[in-house]
Amino acid sequence: MTAQEPTGERVRLRPEIAALPPYRQGRPAPADGFKLSSNENPFDPLPSVVEAVSASAAHINRYPDATALALRERLAERFGVTADEVLVGAGSVSLLAQFILAAAAPGDEVVYSWRSFEAYPGLVTVAGATSVPVPNRADHGHDLDAMAAAVTERTRVVIVCSPNNPTGVTVTAAEFEAFMAAVPSDRLVLLDEAYIEFANAAAAGTAGDTAAPVDGRTLIGRYPNLVVLRTFSKAYGLAGLRVGYAVGPIELLDAARATAIPLGVTAAAASAALASLEPTAEAELLERVATIAERRDRVREALLEQGWPLPEARGNFLWLPTGEATTAVADRLFDAGLVTRGFAPEGIRVSIGEEESVEILLTILSELVPASQEGLPA
Repeated sequence: MTAQEPTGERVRLRPEIAALPPYRQGRPAPADGFKLSSNENPFDPLPSVVEAVSASAAHINRYPDATALALRERLAERFGVTADEVLVGAGSVSLLAQFILAAAAPGDEVVYSWRSFEAYPGLVTVAGATSVPVPNRADHGHDLDAMAAAVTERTRVVIVCSPNNPTGVTVTAAEFEAFMAAVPSDRLVLLDEAYIEFANAAAAGTAGDTAAPVDGRTLIGRYPNLVVLRTFSKAYGLAGLRVGYAVGPIELLDAARATAIPLGVTAAAASAALASLEPTAEAELLERVATIAERRDRVREALLEQGWPLPEARGNFLWLPTGEATTAVADRLFDAGLVTRGFAPEGIRVSIGEEESVEILLTILSELVPASQEGLPA
């Protein structure tokens, strides 16, 4: 058999996929620098979690439990639901993809705030649906009234991200309740709470905290069209293992299960998540969350004093509205050994990392204080 002679024609791909830029991680940090670009937890894994992962390696010749039943049962106890009302996936972004695929097809629309999580537009495009991005408010938070108004007969999914990645602003419980009342009950609403533990941390000094942020735990069972998504990547420090979960009505979760790639959650990931939920381990992990939240508030207060017009910060990151100067500021931080996430021409997301990174960050940014929210002076 001979190979087919090339014709010079390209393989036929979906044009919208061919035009879609693939996800690319930020630049690696230099050997003596700090990676503040991926919202990772800077603390090393707990020894008990490492031990659980190591023990799972003895069985890597076997497939994992396809449903992660033990983890689902543990989470179900926490949320007061049945295990069938919990879905575990390879990170919350994987679950987002499953739900969008389950609900939205070509000709359908997905509404979300913008700027928000950078994966949303790509996930919608892959599903063949159409994105309807709704601009953030002036304070960089969700404009829920405008989002509700953007829902049409073609809308199939609405995504709410709180705290919003990358701006850090939360949706309040009152705002979300009014929003759910305005959205038709036959439209799927996904509440993306990847950073909720940081919003709930008992950290002082968070400016603008005049109302409690929405908490998906209080909403379970109230809305037939709501699914709450969370992850072990951030607060629990398991970013390298990829495990997240969704809680909601069984029929919605079953639809997402039907779109999943089988066996996506490894035994190591499920074991690490279970170990993280043990009372002693979780208490230590949440102490770390409180430390990060305190560090976040301290850095934000210092930057506000410098003159940076920062929005509310309730995740494990800060948003610098650098505008047209975004690339220049990100490059200056990189030269100082700090890798950040630039979204030109809007702003820079800076993760809260090691304590040793704080002084460098504050020193460099003190030299680059903008005259306005539109960017640095010429």
